[in-house]
Amino acid sequence: MTQKLWEKNLRVNQAVETFTVGKDREMDMYLAKYDVLGSMAHILMLEGIGLLTREELTALLSGLRQIHRLVCEGEFVIEEGVEDVHSQVELMLTRTLGDIGKKIHSGRSRNDQVLLDLKLFTRAGIREIVRGVSALFEVLLSQSNRYKEILLPGYTHLQVAMPSSFGLWFGAYAESLVDDLLLLQAAYKICNRNPLGSAAGYGSSFPLNRGLTTELLGFDSMNYNVVYAQMGRGKMERTTAFALAGIAATLSKLSSDVCLFNSQNFGFVKLPDPYTTGSSIMPHKKNPDVFELTRARCNKIQGLPQQVTLIANNLPSGYFRDLQIIKEVFLPCFGELTDCLGMATRMLGELEVNPSILDDARYHLMFSVEEVNRRTLSGIPFREAYKQVGLEIEAGEFIPDKQIRHTHEGSMGNLCNDAIEALMRQTIAGFSFEKALEAEYKLMESPL
Repeated sequence: MTQKLWEKNLRVNQAVETFTVGKDREMDMYLAKYDVLGSMAHILMLEGIGLLTREELTALLSGLRQIHRLVCEGEFVIEEGVEDVHSQVELMLTRTLGDIGKKIHSGRSRNDQVLLDLKLFTRAGIREIVRGVSALFEVLLSQSNRYKEILLPGYTHLQVAMPSSFGLWFGAYAESLVDDLLLLQAAYKICNRNPLGSAAGYGSSFPLNRGLTTELLGFDSMNYNVVYAQMGRGKMERTTAFALAGIAATLSKLSSDVCLFNSQNFGFVKLPDPYTTGSSIMPHKKNPDVFELTRARCNKIQGLPQQVTLIANNLPSGYFRDLQIIKEVFLPCFGELTDCLGMATRMLGELEVNPSILDDARYHLMFSVEEVNRRTLSGIPFREAYKQVGLEIEAGEFIPDKQIRHTHEGSMGNLCNDAIEALMRQTIAGFSFEKALEAEYKLMESPL
C-alpha cells in the first residue's frame, strides 16, 4: 500500500481510510488536468524564489507535461492505494525524477491545491456551458425569425388566452438565456481569482510570489486574504451552482413546452421521427423522451445549490472534510448540463411547426381582446368595448378578426431579435475567456 502524503510511522485504520477517501479518486479524475496545470505554475514560481534550480524546473515541467498528455489521452489513472490526484501526480514525478519530484509541494497544502483545481475546472466548465448556451441561443433566434409570422395560442392558467406566435415563443427562450449568462458571468468572475499560496488557509513562511502564479494561470486577480481564500471553498461552488440552475430552469420550462405542444391534444409542433422513442405495447407511440429526460435532469440540477448549501452550511472558518462531499454533486453537473444543451440545440433546430393551428374554431375566442382594442382605438371607451364583445360572445355572435396589428417593441410584429442578439454578444464578450486560454496555452506550449 502506498503511504499517504500526510502519514508518518502509523497506518490509518483501513475502514477509516475507505470511509474518508470515499469517491475522491473517482471525482479527482475530473481535476487531473487542472492539478497538472496548477503544479506547473507553482513550480515556475518556486524556481523564481530560489526553491528550485533551473535544471530541476526543466525536469519537472517536462514530467508534468507528459502527465498532462496522459490525462488528455485518457491513460492517466489514480492507482489503488493512492489517496488522490495530488498524491498520484507527485508519485509519478518521484518515480521518474527521484527526490526532485518531492519538491513540488513546497509552499502548498492540499487545501489550496484542491481550491485551485476546482477553480480551474470550473473556469473551463463555464466556458463549455457558455459555448453550449450560445449554440442553443443561435438556433432559438433563427427559428424565431423563421417562424415569426406563424401564430399559436397563448395561455394563462392553461386556458386559451390571447394570440401568440412562434416568433415570440422561440425568442422568449433566447432572451431568457441572455439573463442566465449574466448570472453565470458573475459566477465566473468570482471563480476567476487565484487561491494558490493560501496553503492550509493561513499562508506560508516561504516568500511565495502569488502575483506570478496569478499571472501564469490567467486569473483576473487573487483571493488576497488567505483565510478568505479557504472560506471560498463551497462558496464558489454554490454561486456557480445557482447560475447553472438558472440555465437548467430555462431548459426545463422549454422542455415542458415542447412535450405539451408535441402531444396530439395540442399538435403545435412535431419532433422528427428519429428523435422520438416507441412503446413496447402501443405501436403508434412516438414519445418525446429526450425532452422528458432533459426536464428531469435540469430539475435535478436546480436542486444543486441547495445541496451545496446544506453541505457547507454553518461551518466555521477554516477547512473541514465536509467540503469533500461537494465535489460529488458539483463536478458531474457540468457534463450533464452540457449534454442537455447539446440535445436541445440539435432537436429544436429540426422541430417542425404547425402553420395552421388557428384554423381550429376552438381558438376563435382568443381574438376577443384584439376586437376590444380595435373598437377602443375607434373611439369607444374601453369598458364599453369590453362589454360589447363579452355580450357577443355570450350570444354566440362573435366573429374573430384574425389580423394581428401588434407593433410595439417586443410584440409579435416587432420581436426586437436584433437587440436580443446584441445583448447576447455583449454578455459573452464580458466573460473575457481569452486571458485564461492564452495563459493555459503558454504553460503547455511555451519553451522553458
